[in-house]
Amino acid sequence: MNKKITIAIDGFSSTGKSTLAKQLANHLGYVYVDTGAMYRAVAFFAMQNGYISTDFFEKESLINSLPFIRLQFKFNADLGFAEMYLNDVNVETEIRTIEVSRFVSKVAEVSEVRSKLVEQQKEMGKDKAIVMDGRDIGTVVFPDAELKIFMTSSATTRAQRRYDELVQKGDAVTFEDVLKNVEERDYIDTHREDSPLVMADDAIEIDNSHLNRKEQFDLVLELVTDTIKSI
Repeated sequence: MNKKITIAIDGFSSTGKSTLAKQLANHLGYVYVDTGAMYRAVAFFAMQNGYISTDFFEKESLINSLPFIRLQFKFNADLGFAEMYLNDVNVETEIRTIEVSRFVSKVAEVSEVRSKLVEQQKEMGKDKAIVMDGRDIGTVVFPDAELKIFMTSSATTRAQRRYDELVQKGDAVTFEDVLKNVEERDYIDTHREDSPLVMADDAIEIDNSHLNRKEQFDLVLELVTDTIKSI
């Protein structure tokens, strides 16, 4: 296992991509990058500055503000993973709300936003030994990644997982709202003009509708081991 590879994990929202990616990175001693957190942070910035709401989106204002958006991952030893910082402020909790979820796919549609973040993501992975999850990792960010995983499950299953997670955090949400958000994000992610969510030709699809976390991790770790042995 001395050889280092790039692991790209793509898929629909709430499929557990980040959970799996964290597990793999911790087990392998790799760097983990949650690209969804980066897009969420930009969406949160847009909300903070009044650029986006339910009935309007001032794209040009956000685009003009991109040079002033600084994103960093800082490792939290107590939690065991890196948290997202927006302009030196920890926003890890704020970006995980249903409110941010409502706008993140719209923000991620903006080509200028994607260009800025993809450039940073490519730089993060230049030395390999990285696990990165998102929507376009295997197709745009790391098209030459040695291992590409594409995760999926039914919208209802994903909405239930997301709902349970938000309720556990104390958020006042309904299952219907969460399901609507999941379905809307699926549509936007798969229909945007710039880097739509598609499975790379050489990706391995995993439907985790009926897999628990351990089963999923064991399955993918075996794929990692086989990939490293083959190079």
